[in-house]
Amino acid sequence: MASEEASTKGSVLAHEPSRRTVIAVFVALMVCEVIGSLDQTIVSTALPTIVGDLGGVNHMLWVIAAYVLTCTITMPVYGKMGDMIGRKGLFIIASVLFLVGSIMCGAAGDMAMLIAGRAVAGLGDGGLLVLSQAIVADIVPARKRALYLNIMGIGWAVPMLVGPLLGGVFTDLISWRWAFWMNIPLTVFSIAISAVLLPTYRKRESLANFDYWGIAFVAAAVCALTLATSWGGVEYAWNSPAIICLIAAAILFSVLFAVAEAKAKHPIMPLFLFKNRNFMLTTIGGFIILFATMAAMSYLPTYFQIAHGLSATAAGYMEVPMSIAYLAASIISGVLISKSGRYKKLMAVSFVIAAVGTVLITTLTADTTVVLAGLYLAIMGFGMGLSFEVLVLIVQNEFPSDMVGVATSATNFFREIGTTLGASVAGALFTANIASQMADKLAPFGGVAALGFDANSLTPALVRTLPDGLQHAVAVAYNDALMPVFLLMVPLTVVAGLLMIALKEKPLADSLRDQGSK
Repeated sequence: MASEEASTKGSVLAHEPSRRTVIAVFVALMVCEVIGSLDQTIVSTALPTIVGDLGGVNHMLWVIAAYVLTCTITMPVYGKMGDMIGRKGLFIIASVLFLVGSIMCGAAGDMAMLIAGRAVAGLGDGGLLVLSQAIVADIVPARKRALYLNIMGIGWAVPMLVGPLLGGVFTDLISWRWAFWMNIPLTVFSIAISAVLLPTYRKRESLANFDYWGIAFVAAAVCALTLATSWGGVEYAWNSPAIICLIAAAILFSVLFAVAEAKAKHPIMPLFLFKNRNFMLTTIGGFIILFATMAAMSYLPTYFQIAHGLSATAAGYMEVPMSIAYLAASIISGVLISKSGRYKKLMAVSFVIAAVGTVLITTLTADTTVVLAGLYLAIMGFGMGLSFEVLVLIVQNEFPSDMVGVATSATNFFREIGTTLGASVAGALFTANIASQMADKLAPFGGVAALGFDANSLTPALVRTLPDGLQHAVAVAYNDALMPVFLLMVPLTVVAGLLMIALKEKPLADSLRDQGSK
């Protein structure tokens, strides 16, 4: 059993564990990484059919936004609590929440139940992501950690290969509900091995002085921001009182959060983090790449099924090139940094490649061949794979071991804000555009009524039953509705690349003792 006693300085092991212990713990973390990645990729592929069956195409963005919203809010909570009382019990609790959320989604009979289930699953996934990265930092020094974190990236990329295919198979041959049911045995297995393998830490602090006000204010700020970006231009005009009040509330609660953190005995996000140059640059870079990625990936499966007439399974295959490229880049990045101990130039190059990929993606049309589309996605995936996990490593290398949970959760918090806003803004742009595009492209056929069914119940299967002329018109409408979403990514990735040039390269710690002495 991989059980080590912590020193009195945070959730840090007193001695560097043996290689055998590290590998055992790493296996437990990888299982959770695979589960979380599988869940997101399978659901994204099956989503068009799910929302169509439940009659909620116009609420599609909430299925995504509810998940990333709760995931985002809980990240700093898990990070700080892990530093205070240890990470093992929290990791198991997070796994249980993810399990409950999956069961709710699998049993959903309407959109309300589905969205609620995704929200509960997000409560768990926020902990799984932050705690797994922090546990790696507890047991592996920074110099070696580059390779370990990038191998964890493989735990994300491999399911990216399998997940869309499974999502397609479930949707086309069995039932979309298996996209959630399959999480049950995997999560139960993960909970069992986590209970046995994860290291145990001595409790350091009481939760009596925990930063509850900070949690309340950050949750309110994130909720207000998400609602504003989701409803703006869709449910309400951007200059409407509702949207203006939501934006004002997001700003107000953000200010109150900063005040609470300045006064809190144990802040969930200490303000001194933001005085660190590398923390700010890598956090902004991570925010940008998650914003751009989520904006694109949330709707790509739908895009290929509607605009290109692919089945759910075939649409799943379209993400394979991106995942393979990500996998290869992640391995290359981990090996290079572990050997050289340097990361600045590699980070700049990674964003240049990602920017090239995003530019190419904006040229997609309903007539673009799937081979060319796959190549464009692969280029973007390679750029992402070079930097995605390393940005977290750079942050962890800036702070002592007893702050690694807080620092990791803080940078991931803003990365997930990027995910939340990416999904919300993409959904808002798409929803605002699709109605007008459908009306315009279907005008020669007599308007939207020519479909013969409610546009909110539109699914890829229904589109394939339409006459060829109508199918092509719907495909062009979806393509033109999504192009503004893809165009958002170009300037964002360029800015992120410029930020990486400003990084201050610091030596990566060769041992846990050196890391803890920062």
